[in-house]
Amino acid sequence: MAQEILDQRATAVIEANKYMTLATVDGDGLPWATPVYFTPDGHADFYWVSSPEAAHSVNLTRTPDVSIAIFDSSVAVGQASAVYLRARAGLVPDDELERCAAFYSARLAGLRHFTVDELRAPADLRLYRARATEHWILVRGRDPEYGTGIDSRRPVWT
Repeated sequence: MAQEILDQRATAVIEANKYMTLATVDGDGLPWATPVYFTPDGHADFYWVSSPEAAHSVNLTRTPDVSIAIFDSSVAVGQASAVYLRARAGLVPDDELERCAAFYSARLAGLRHFTVDELRAPADLRLYRARATEHWILVRGRDPEYGTGIDSRRPVWT
C-alpha cells in the first residue's frame, strides 16, 4: 500500500465525518474527552464552536496541546476507519474570525450561520481551531496490505 493510498483513506475519513473527539488535559493533569461538531480545512486545521466555559475550552487556556480522533461509530465491529491527530488548539484570533466563521458555517449547509458577533465576547460561544502537528490512520488487523491480525496506526501526510 503506497503512502498516497493511506493519505487518501485518511482524507476520506475526515470528509465523511462530522464529529471528532477532542481530548484535553485539565489543570491537575487529568484527561477530558468530548465530541464536537467540526469543520476541517484540509488535514491541517479543524474548527469547532463551543462555550468558553465548557471543560475542554477551559482546559485549552491552560494546555493547548490536544489529541483528536475522527471516526464513524456506527459501523460494525471490525470495520472501523479512524484518523488520529496531535494538535495545538485555541481561540481563532479576532483578525481571522470573520473569514473562519464563514468557513466553519459553510459546512452546516444552511442550517446555521455564525456571525462574528455571536463568536466574540460577551457572546456565549467562541470559534476554536486545532492545528494538526501529527496525523495517523487506523490500519485494521485484517487489512489486505498491512494486516497483521492486530490493528495499528500508520503516519499520514508525512
